[in-house]
This record gives sequence, structure tokens and C-alpha cells, in this order.
Amino acid sequence: MGHRIGKRFTFEASHQLPGLPDGHKCGRLHGHSYTVEVTLVAEDLVEPGFVTDFGDLAPFKEHLAEAFDHRHLNEVMTVAPTSENLAEVLAQWFITELEPAIPGNLFALRVSETASSWAEFRPERAA
Repeated sequence: MGHRIGKRFTFEASHQLPGLPDGHKCGRLHGHSYTVEVTLVAEDLVEPGFVTDFGDLAPFKEHLAEAFDHRHLNEVMTVAPTSENLAEVLAQWFITELEPAIPGNLFALRVSETASSWAEFRPERAA
């Protein structure tokens, strides 16, 4: 795929990771200022020369605000609320709910809990 764009979104949430050794700091209730970055790709551009209009990504921002912002992720996710799992959950929502309505395809979705750590999910695509 020749063209690639990205957009960042943010939300605040808490979580507590299960299954960690006693005393592990991530086993305690804590929160993060999450950054979510989507990367979209397209072979061809749509008028006036976009992979997709950034404005068309507004439903994803709304989904983050409604389903995740200022929430306890353990209560809204059906899997452990790690950054890795969150990236996959958000990517699947994006592919199912938003991608059919916009040009371009999701190439990767990255979740950062801090400025120096991230997890990325790249959906498998049929060749």
C-alpha cells in the first residue's frame, strides 16, 4: 500500500492487571493518560488527494470518549486491560464499525500508556 496517514487520540482511564506477582505495581489500581494512534493505508487516494479525511475518524474519537474515557478498563473490557489487548479491542472496533464507511484501511493501532511505552496491533489482511 502506497500512502499512509496517522491520527492520535487521547483518553484517561484506570485499570488493575490481574495475575501478576504480589507487590507488582501494575497489580494495584492505577490510571494512565492513554494515547491511541491509528495508521491508515491506501493504494489510491480519494478526492482531493486523501487516504481518508481526518474528519471521517470522528466516530472513533466519540467511541473512545463514550466507552473508555474516565472509566475503569477492567469493567469495560472482556479481556485483561493490558495495552496489547486494548490495542486489539480498539482495532477490531475500528475495522468493524468505521472502516466500512471510510476510504483506506487500518494498518496499525498503537496504544501508549506513557510517553515511553506502547503496544501495537496490526490486523492480518488477506493478500
